[in-house]
Amino acid sequence: MSVTVFHKGELLARGTAQEVVPQMRALEPLERASDLLVFDDDTGRQIDLDLREEEPARTRGRPSLGVKAREVTLLPRHWDWLNAQRGGASAALRRLVEEASKRAKGPEQGYDAAYRFLSAIAGDLPTFEDAVRELYAGNQVGYDHFTYDWPPAIRDHGRRLAFPE
Repeated sequence: MSVTVFHKGELLARGTAQEVVPQMRALEPLERASDLLVFDDDTGRQIDLDLREEEPARTRGRPSLGVKAREVTLLPRHWDWLNAQRGGASAALRRLVEEASKRAKGPEQGYDAAYRFLSAIAGDLPTFEDAVRELYAGNQVGYDHFTYDWPPAIRDHGRRLAFPE
């Protein structure tokens, strides 16, 4: 899962939770917890990350990644193709599922993600309602017009969620 972290309205970090947590820890102690906001890049929802130091896990395999073993039934030619891919069958299947899920995402999902993000971080900024109207109309030019005076990091991340390239 990719996340984006804002500190007092400025972009602090973007990446996986494991990648951004060290940068978030470097800010401690915070004056107010509300100064540090983390957003899921797929949904635009605000999320919480555990900033406590973790003990190294002593498990085998991949359970810490949330990987679940399940049965998949394929024809022999499909197994042959999968096994010939970089990383083997499991890695190839994960890549295929990730690519397909990104393509299946319609524009409305991007607008909804941008709305959730903007509501949490920019709901009190001037022209918020106008920007959201333009966002749901699919009008990037109108969105840019109404968000021109906003903090660039907030404006740009909202655009990135709503209008992915």
